[in-house]
Amino acid sequence: MRVLVACEFSGIVRDAFIKRGHDAISCDLLPTESPGPHIQGDVLEVLKDGWDMMLAFPPCTHLSVSGAMHFHKKEKEQRGAIEFFLKLLSANIQKICVENPVGVFSTRMNKPSQIIQPWQFGHEAQKTTCLWLRWLPLLVPTKIVGRGEFVTFPSGKRMARWYAELSGKGKERSKFWPGIAEAMADQWG
Repeated sequence: MRVLVACEFSGIVRDAFIKRGHDAISCDLLPTESPGPHIQGDVLEVLKDGWDMMLAFPPCTHLSVSGAMHFHKKEKEQRGAIEFFLKLLSANIQKICVENPVGVFSTRMNKPSQIIQPWQFGHEAQKTTCLWLRWLPLLVPTKIVGRGEFVTFPSGKRMARWYAELSGKGKERSKFWPGIAEAMADQWG
């Protein structure tokens, strides 16, 4: 199966599908961090290249609820992010999964098909992950573990320890969870 992994620089999802014998290619504006088939460029330019499946991880910078207090300042950027999200979701590819955290799209537009957590796939961490699916079944949890530690700041704000420890490292925070990638490749590949 020809699989496009859109907006992925890490190679985590791409490599999970390759390991199972699929022709998987990642595409991102950034170079890949892991050797393997990768298109460095605009994913919109390769959507019509005969893919059987696309797994897309569009940037959440202007969509995530974590930036909700700044929404009024970035309406133009938010509109652009929503348009990009919709282009991915409506691509002429039969099987599609578009991933993003809880945010503008999930609350103001279309509800996700499924909401999952890393702790359902072997990672002791919590990060609410929304999936919009087309012609793909819901992802079945593979290894339920503890939800991970949380930290509470003097302000009263509470967040997952893994997320707090990666403060200021947006690129690291955005990497996908290998356990979920493995489940996607096993169940959808």
